[in-house]
Amino acid sequence: MDKQKHYPVMAKEATDALNCTDNKLYIDATLGYGGYSELILKQIQPNGKLISFDVDIDAINYSKEKLKGYENLTIVNDSYINIKKYLQENNISEISGGIVFDLGASTPQLTSTQRGFSFMSDSKLDMRFNQSGDFSAYDVVNDYKEDDLVRIFSEYGEERFSKRIAKKITEERKIKTIETTKDLVNIIFEATPRIKSKIHPATRVFQAIRIEVNHELDNIKNTLNDVLTLLSNNAILSIVTFHSLEDRIVKQFFKYYSKEWVKDNSVFDYNVPMLELVNKKPISASEDEVKANPASRSAKLRIAKRINKSGEVH
Repeated sequence: MDKQKHYPVMAKEATDALNCTDNKLYIDATLGYGGYSELILKQIQPNGKLISFDVDIDAINYSKEKLKGYENLTIVNDSYINIKKYLQENNISEISGGIVFDLGASTPQLTSTQRGFSFMSDSKLDMRFNQSGDFSAYDVVNDYKEDDLVRIFSEYGEERFSKRIAKKITEERKIKTIETTKDLVNIIFEATPRIKSKIHPATRVFQAIRIEVNHELDNIKNTLNDVLTLLSNNAILSIVTFHSLEDRIVKQFFKYYSKEWVKDNSVFDYNVPMLELVNKKPISASEDEVKANPASRSAKLRIAKRINKSGEVH
């Protein structure tokens, strides 16, 4: 897919939620091909600041060129899991405006014929967002024990035929190394019964392997906890998810920190909520957007505001 045609999902809704002004700091945790960052930058001129993170060097290089006219942008070639570390190293104590996450892999990544994300083309098993990393889909498929394959296919792919597929993979790799996406797709076809479904038989397994390779769910959990401590009062957390596993993490995080609660011990201990839900139900892409970009169909946008920062009890 042409990167120029990359379609950032619910970009207007996700960035409008930040209530951008020209005197605050904003973070784009997942720069990608610059769609969210560009919309933020247009709203924070001349004095606002934006720091955008990404591990994908292809995306970084493209976005640097696309956004080169903006002087108040800093692009960091690093994972969003290191936002807190980066801010501390640069003596930035708080995110005064807000932060946006687009947690899905980008269309250029998923459709690349070289990156190994897609089951629709044949390439080496890879699936790394960070191309400098050593661990790839090849390692998962060829080195993981059968029980571990079952676990990740079940947990991260919600694949009903996890045991059959894992068994077939371990049988096949005794004969020869599984090198390519086509090899893996053929194994999945052989291991699963033919059932009527709109979803390709390899979809869930490829999703599960991608999540495992990039530690996606753990990264989300850890980063949300980091970011919560960094947000200024009234700063916004705007998050777009693309599958139920991501959305469940965000939903539970928002729910936990938006409620008043009492610690269960001998002394009554009251915690004020740290987040206020801006939308209690997730926002979905419009019908027009889904028609233009079918990948947006599963997307959900959740928004929360940091509150009560000075009144927290720990």
